[in-house]
Amino acid sequence: MLRTQLNDELKNALRRQDKPTIATVRLILAALKDRDIAARGEGNSEGIDEEEIQRMLQKMARQSREAAETYQQAGREDLAEKERKEVAIIERFLPRQLDEAETHVAVDAVIADLGAESVKDMGKVMNRLRETYAGRMDFSKASALAKERLK
Repeated sequence: MLRTQLNDELKNALRRQDKPTIATVRLILAALKDRDIAARGEGNSEGIDEEEIQRMLQKMARQSREAAETYQQAGREDLAEKERKEVAIIERFLPRQLDEAETHVAVDAVIADLGAESVKDMGKVMNRLRETYAGRMDFSKASALAKERLK
């Protein structure tokens, strides 16, 4: 489904002559093709699955956000803005991310559900969050929040 959505978006962007979208979707498709080739080398003739595509997109979005911050700190607002636009385009293909308040509620609910009491329970909490909110949560923020709650 994501593969089809990406290809359709590229065709539409080409029709609209939307250069930022064209460049970003081509970048995504190139990364996807690289991962598919690597997967075929490991015996997976179908390439990577939807879940792996989502993880790839999340990683690309995170890298672009970090690049935007770096550019902004270096005083290169033009490049930072380009990276922020790239993040917005990538996020069109991802499920809606939980906001900070929703992340707090989710972390608290999992901690309560598991009866987690100390940092020793971090692994259980993070595994449950990953199972329940795969692709919809920033797990680095959730991890920091859970660690704070489990002191």
